[in-house]
Amino acid sequence: MIRQLTEADHAICYELVKEQAAENLFIIGDIEAYGYEQDFQKLWGDFDENGELRAVLLKYQENFIPYAKPQRDFDAKGFTEIMLSDPDFSMMSGLKDITGKLEPFLSDRLKRKRETYYAKCTKLNSATTENVSTAEVCQAIPEDAEDLVEMLNGVPEFSDSIITVERKRRGIENGSSRSFFIKEDGRMVSTASTTAENSLSAMVVGVATLLEYKKKGYATQCMVKLCHQLLQEGKELCLFYDNPAAGVIYKRIGFQDIGFWMMYSFNKMED
Repeated sequence: MIRQLTEADHAICYELVKEQAAENLFIIGDIEAYGYEQDFQKLWGDFDENGELRAVLLKYQENFIPYAKPQRDFDAKGFTEIMLSDPDFSMMSGLKDITGKLEPFLSDRLKRKRETYYAKCTKLNSATTENVSTAEVCQAIPEDAEDLVEMLNGVPEFSDSIITVERKRRGIENGSSRSFFIKEDGRMVSTASTTAENSLSAMVVGVATLLEYKKKGYATQCMVKLCHQLLQEGKELCLFYDNPAAGVIYKRIGFQDIGFWMMYSFNKMED
C-alpha cells in the first residue's frame, strides 16, 4: 500500500533511509531541510502486508528519487503512477538497482539517461593515508569563495560549472558545504569540497588541481583532510565519478563502489 507521508511518519521514514546514509544523501538532506509538506516537496511510502515501510519516493520540484530496502520487492508501478500524474515530473534519479525497476513503466516518456559510478567512504585506508601530510591544507571561510570559484574556472573539467561565488559563499556560511585548499605561489592551486551535507552524510565534489600543479599529491592531501574531518563527525561520504582512473585514486583513500547512480530526463506530458 502506498500513501503520502507526513511529519507523523518521520521516525519510520528516517529509520529506513538512515540504514544507508550515503546512498540516501539527497533524501535525508531534503527531509532535514524542508520536511514533508511543502508544495515543491512530498514523500510517499510503500508499506508491505505487515504495515512495515519498505520503500519511499521523494519528489523535489520536478525530480523524483525512489529508495527501497536492498533485495526487497516494492510497488514500482505504483510509484511511477504517482510520478506520471504529476505535471512537474521531468526527472528521476537514484540507485540503478532501484530506478531500473521503475524504468519499464516510464519508457514512453524517456528522453535520455546517464549512468555514473557511485562510491562511499566510511573509513580511511590507513595504509595509504597515514603518511599523507595535510599540514599545508587550509579550510575555506566565506571570504575565500571568490578565489575558490576562480580556481575551479581555471580547470578544464569544471569549465561548464554553474557554481557562483554567491552560492559557494552561502554554502560555507550555512554549513551545507565546506572546502579545503592548498596555496602555492600565492594562489589556490588545488581544492576539494563537500555539498549537500546533512546530519549523517555528505557528497564530495569539486576535486581539482590546476594543470601546472598536478602530480604533486595536492588533491590527495585536500581529500584526506576533508574526509578525516567528516568521518570524525560520524558522517558517511559519497561521490560520483565517470572516469575509472579517477576511481582508482578515490579507492586508495578509502572509497568503495556501491553501485551506479542514474539520472533520467523525461519529456513532459503534452497539454
